[in-house]
Amino acid sequence: MTAAPMHLDHLLVGGRVLTCAEPAGATLVVHDDLVLGVAGGRLAYVGVGVPATAGPTPVVDLGGRLVTPGLVDCHTHAIFAGDRAAEFALRAAGASYLDIAAAGGGIAATTTPTRAASDDQLAASCTARLDRALAGGTTTIEIKSGYDLTCAGEERLLRVVAAVAAARRGRQQVVPTLLCHLIPAERQADRAAYVDELATVLVPAVGRAGLATSIDVYCDQGAFTRAETERLLRAGLAAGLAVRAHVGQFADLGGAELVAGLGGWSIDHVEQIGPAGIAAAAAAGTVAVMLPGACVQLRLPVPPVAALRAAGVAMAVASDLNPGSSYCETLPVQMWLATTHYGLTVDEAWRGVTCHAARALGLSDVGVIATGARADLCVWDAVHPAEVPYRYGAQAPAQVWVAGARVAG
Repeated sequence: MTAAPMHLDHLLVGGRVLTCAEPAGATLVVHDDLVLGVAGGRLAYVGVGVPATAGPTPVVDLGGRLVTPGLVDCHTHAIFAGDRAAEFALRAAGASYLDIAAAGGGIAATTTPTRAASDDQLAASCTARLDRALAGGTTTIEIKSGYDLTCAGEERLLRVVAAVAAARRGRQQVVPTLLCHLIPAERQADRAAYVDELATVLVPAVGRAGLATSIDVYCDQGAFTRAETERLLRAGLAAGLAVRAHVGQFADLGGAELVAGLGGWSIDHVEQIGPAGIAAAAAAGTVAVMLPGACVQLRLPVPPVAALRAAGVAMAVASDLNPGSSYCETLPVQMWLATTHYGLTVDEAWRGVTCHAARALGLSDVGVIATGARADLCVWDAVHPAEVPYRYGAQAPAQVWVAGARVAG
């Protein structure tokens, strides 16, 4: 019987392909003989040689350059107004993040300009950040709310994110997250009522409107307690949202065990995480998201990478793009920090910005080069994967492909 013809939009040949699809623990391999066939925005063929059943198909020769999955940034705060450069100067002079926050800086300092900005202003500044991320190879990017701190304002931020996502469809995939960031100063006197309002008003409204895929709660010193975090995460589950949390940036409140026990997708920061949290994450398959940009800028202890590795916890690497502690849109810089400051291997860094980052967002069709995956690709002027974090200040992809179309380079 003659095989049915394979209808392809185009073939990509001549690349050195890093699929990031190897099993956990296996060494990543660069393939010099793989051909990629694109159809309908997905990889319809990943194999050696041109498929015999392919009819006349346009061919793109990648000229021996490194080809990787499009990068996935699984933790950003990309929608906000204003900046906090003055705080950067204070930290450079020795002030701590918590000291600055206690004096009225930190997250609270971003709420005023964010609340005052119009929807169009927020969308424009967010879009500019996403453009810079795309130029650095990020084809899928998560965006959290969290810089308004009122129920109506947080919902507004997510609606602006939805509008930005719609405008970028076919250019970059945007994944929205509802973030419960902290208790605003004006609600500290009625803290319990504020948490109740989030759990009974905001979270259900976001779930009903489909404005986010997950809920993230900042469970840490100066933010939400473990009990408050559990209340909000359970409200998220009831609203149909997956659960994630900022945990252990400054103190271990048991957030990792909580998130893992609820089947959460990710625990983020984890500078402070103990053996119980690591064991819980390993058992649940919860991803630990490394945010080295913020860790280095705030001069925090490095997460226990060796213990996470030994336990088999998948580690993602993200930008933590935000105005206070990591104003950086590009992942190669974070890969450099992850390898040099955290001690991740180059393989771990690549998995961190591809397949493991996708897992942290509940996605299975990005972050890998495999048949059926989205045809999101980066083509680098490099031959070895180590060149990308090695040349972190200069290395941007020569080409970026999203859903099978070349969108940059």
